[in-house]
Amino acid sequence: MSESTDRTRVEAARAYYRALDEDDYDLLEALLAPAFVHDRPDERIEGRNAFVTFMRDDRPATDTTHPITAIYEQAEGNGVAVHGQLLAPDGEQITAFVDLFFFADGAIRRIQTFTP
Repeated sequence: MSESTDRTRVEAARAYYRALDEDDYDLLEALLAPAFVHDRPDERIEGRNAFVTFMRDDRPATDTTHPITAIYEQAEGNGVAVHGQLLAPDGEQITAFVDLFFFADGAIRRIQTFTP
């Protein structure tokens, strides 16, 4: 069993933000399905490798943090909704967000991001 299938969906969502905040791209890769898709307001990134590469090499700022305000797990199904903030290094809010996580075979298959 892989590391990602040993986690609950909520634990996987929390680990996703920890991986981003700590620049832990091995953990990020382990959490995502190979056919992962991230739908963001500004773009769509398809494929685990493309997403990890984007987060490691191409995102505008890598020194941000993602404090979580609330997590809601779908009672039946495979979804998790996360409400949080994207903070600059000085703690100033860049934006708030809601991410919808969808899972397949214990891995994060898709994230849909909503921002104001």
